Amino acid sequence: MDGLVEFKTEDGALIVVEAAEGDGSGARLVSRGDGPAQAARTFEGSLAGVRAAAESALRVFRDGSLRPDAVELEFGVKLSAETGAIIAKGAAEGHLVVRLSWSPGQADGSA
Repeated sequence: MDGLVEFKTEDGALIVVEAAEGDGSGARLVSRGDGPAQAARTFEGSLAGVRAAAESALRVFRDGSLRPDAVELEFGVKLSAETGAIIAKGAAEGHLVVRLSWSPGQADGSA
């Protein structure tokens, strides 16, 4: 464990998370004392990139020719003090699980 990172939410609440281990970004902790490092961004601001990635992925799967009834995305996310949210590495590469589903009788998209 590299340590703890303290994020503030936009409404002022504090969230303490375990820091991402060796993310390779060269980022340094914003401050270090006896307590957790202070994050450079709010919790919401840190997650903005993950939200944008999810919106983009949803567009790809919803607007394509497959037309699923439901799309489920699963991101592994790590948090670091300076870089915020990072899509976590899974077994070998970036962690993203996509599940598409269709309701019986609706596969052709016609009503």
